[in-house]
Amino acid sequence: MAERHRRKRAEKERRVVAQAEVVMIAIGERDAAIAVAEARAAAALRELVEVEGLTVREAVEWCGGSLDTREANRLRRRTPDPNQSETDRSGQGAGQTADADAGTQPSLPAGHRSQSGGDTVEEPTGASVR
Repeated sequence: MAERHRRKRAEKERRVVAQAEVVMIAIGERDAAIAVAEARAAAALRELVEVEGLTVREAVEWCGGSLDTREANRLRRRTPDPNQSETDRSGQGAGQTADADAGTQPSLPAGHRSQSGGDTVEEPTGASVR
């Protein structure tokens, strides 16, 4: 009786861990996609203001209400990604960066076990979801 109870508890824990893994990976993928999209938007806004000579307000107007001046200023203050090529910063080939990032999977928080692919692997301390 006790063995059956332990087995059921272990099975439930495996299911919970698997679903928690799915959540953490999906959130990490979402965060990566947002970072890529914001970097592209920031580069385009900087181009509109610094190269084309628009004011931030004019750039926002050209963007058709998809953001306000506060959001535009926040994006413009973003530090360009040093790993992003000059071509990507100008908006050319940026989709390739997004596709490459979408295939990466974030690490699990310290102390969590990954059960992907049938192997159980202890993640190193200090690993993050991003």
